[in-house]
Amino acid sequence: MAVQQNKKSPSKRGMHRAHDFLSKPPLATEPVTGEVHLRHHITPNGFYRGKKVVKTKNDQ
Repeated sequence: MAVQQNKKSPSKRGMHRAHDFLSKPPLATEPVTGEVHLRHHITPNGFYRGKKVVKTKNDQ
């Protein structure tokens, strides 16, 4: 069984828990299609910052 060698200080404990209270990821709305997506990511339809950057299956 694992047993800690030294006591973890309050500072290090706080650093360990730093990501426990992160808020929801920021979302953005595409100006052309109105889709909601993660910031700095393309939309499911292949748009990024108002321009078509990836060809999708629906594009013929």
